[in-house]
Amino acid sequence: MRRRDLIALLGGSAAAWPFSARGQTPVRLGYLAAGTASSDYMKRLLAGLTQGLTENGMIEGRDYLLETRFAVDYERFPALARELQQAKVRIIVPLTIAAVRAAQQLSPPIPVVMAAINDPVGTGLIASLSHPGGVTTGTATLNQDVTPKLMEFLGALVPRAATLAVLYNPANPSNVNFFLPSLRRESGARGISLIELAFKSAADLGSTLPTLVAARHPDALLLVADSFLYDQADHIAALALAQRLPMLTSAAEIAHGGALLTYGLSVSELFRRSAYYVKRILDGANPADLPVEQPTRIRLVVNLKTAKALGMDVPGELLARADEVIE
Repeated sequence: MRRRDLIALLGGSAAAWPFSARGQTPVRLGYLAAGTASSDYMKRLLAGLTQGLTENGMIEGRDYLLETRFAVDYERFPALARELQQAKVRIIVPLTIAAVRAAQQLSPPIPVVMAAINDPVGTGLIASLSHPGGVTTGTATLNQDVTPKLMEFLGALVPRAATLAVLYNPANPSNVNFFLPSLRRESGARGISLIELAFKSAADLGSTLPTLVAARHPDALLLVADSFLYDQADHIAALALAQRLPMLTSAAEIAHGGALLTYGLSVSELFRRSAYYVKRILDGANPADLPVEQPTRIRLVVNLKTAKALGMDVPGELLARADEVIE
């Protein structure tokens, strides 16, 4: 099959011409995410994507229009993906595993640029990082590697920690199949008991978290990496603070929403990098030929404002290691 024919198959007849040859008619790009458009977390991610597109010579309104769809109920993703297809988007940028699957199942296919997806190989979204195959490429997290490391930081912050509450999304296979088993092994090796708390809604958490704290007295709360949880992170951090629970997680952005400590990637930076893939595909590249990238920089962020509100002292050694300290 000729290259131009393949591109036409992937993105419709409009994809037969590279973006650079299409003049000034804006192309439509789709964004499919778990969460809400109004959260601080989502605004940071979309700002990262916009910045990346600008850096790749694409100006919103002039070169592209962004069609956004958000879901709290993951069963809506297939219908929302079809809506984006009907809106004639050239590429879909999905956030969360279920959104990627929904975009991949469209027929005829549309190129998919993953943005900060947990373990896309282990979850079966791509064949490999170097040769993703199909119509999918983009950026992946290292959360499966950095999440257990949070236990080390818990030991530095709360040396006598005996019980850790873990909040996870049961609809996210990476949470259930990878992160929870890893945390069970790591906590068991450290003699720490886990309280596994499935997140269903912020309203439910507002009543269950105080009950949990009163009954089980956890020493901290670990927020497992998930876009829906992160979309609610400001609210979750406020609930944790009200219960005097230090909160830890892996995304750097969540420290700005009130988490005491984060160790991991900047999700907005991965979104910024995802724009590179968007531009390459618009210029004629085949997604299957573009290796999926993981972050090259892992950041430790400490929120001293939260520490002060909790009445906690952060060890000087930990502050010296931090890439960012919020004061």
